[in-house]
Amino acid sequence: MPAPQRILIVRLTAIGDVIHGLPSLCALRNAFPDAHISWVVEGAGAQLLEGHPALDEVIRAPRRWYRSWGETRRLRKTLRQRRFDTAVDLQCLTKSALAAWLSGAPRRLGVAGRNGREFSRALNNVRTLVRARHVIDQYLGILTPLGINNPKVEFRLPESAADAAFADRLLAEGGLESGRFLVMNPGAGWTSKQWPPERYGELAARLRRSHGVPTVVAWAGDQERRLAQTIVDASGAAARLAPDTSLTQLAALERRATLFVGSDTGPMHLAVAVGTPAVSLHGPSRASWCGAYGEHNQRIQVELDEGPQRKRPGADDYAMRAISVDLVAERCDAMLARLLSAGRSTTGDAA
Repeated sequence: MPAPQRILIVRLTAIGDVIHGLPSLCALRNAFPDAHISWVVEGAGAQLLEGHPALDEVIRAPRRWYRSWGETRRLRKTLRQRRFDTAVDLQCLTKSALAAWLSGAPRRLGVAGRNGREFSRALNNVRTLVRARHVIDQYLGILTPLGINNPKVEFRLPESAADAAFADRLLAEGGLESGRFLVMNPGAGWTSKQWPPERYGELAARLRRSHGVPTVVAWAGDQERRLAQTIVDASGAAARLAPDTSLTQLAALERRATLFVGSDTGPMHLAVAVGTPAVSLHGPSRASWCGAYGEHNQRIQVELDEGPQRKRPGADDYAMRAISVDLVAERCDAMLARLLSAGRSTTGDAA
């Protein structure tokens, strides 16, 4: 297969999944340093792609563009103007494969088998049967027809001077020391993914007593802010509320933390991407598939809820409630003892 010159990556949503796609972007750049690489994306994930050193262009698509004939035509025109020769559909759904097809790229890479979902197998014409344990490795496996095999996992998320200044100012004003505090986030895309906020508060109190480290609770939106405030109230002054942050500001804050604790959600995957050790908590999602990537991180799952109701608002969170504070504290204790004694570096990628 000839080397691609103009590549389109398609991973439209969500934040965590865009982060999962970054190693594929880096692998493509390493393999084809002179290629023009674009990424079409919807929503907040674009914040993490702007200014990425491996990417030439971010193409923003409006949400639900595929439901509007006019928006679909506009996106087609935008994509066709770039004259892509290769499209890489990481998402492998009908809408992502449609975007790849609309680009006019003669080679459209996707996956074969059950992970090529909906109509993606009909629209993608270079399909690989990928057998991977984690979604990041699944995405990387799609690149095999381009001669990319077992690449190093890199994220290379940049940090702007403004975001660095924001994080440093936040630490200075709060009396926090870089590499000696935790970040927790109580949110998740589904209510069934949320660990009870009171348990986060108890965990923060225990870790402050055991290791002397305070906790900063990150949040986004009014609902998460209420959950975050519950953590602070239940922590006995061990936790404090973070200010409202953008995704890139949150990345800068997490980059300076010792440890992140949270469920299967964007901020957890962001911590992994900036090299901060993470403990991820799982109930309705498989820890092995979408947990904190890398052997130095911890993924905790007691029950697996794959029922059809788990994605609905207000769905039962029994699988998350099965995770005890004792279990999470035990894992965090072991990690903090190692990290604090070693003086964890606060820069670099995780792999």
